[in-house]
Amino acid sequence: MSELVKNEDFYLLENGLMVFTKKYHLKRGYCCKNDCLHCPYSEIKDKKRVDNLKESASDHLK
Repeated sequence: MSELVKNEDFYLLENGLMVFTKKYHLKRGYCCKNDCLHCPYSEIKDKKRVDNLKESASDHLK
């Protein structure tokens, strides 16, 4: 992967910690399972979970 670009791939918190952006995570291409703040892959996982809950709920209403 290419060199990281500040404020595009990451930003720094006041305490000096580096936070990766959603854009960086997408560029990287996979979830590292570290519960990153801007992880787009957790959104996908959460959406699937919500969809499954909706399916389950609609099955009970039939």
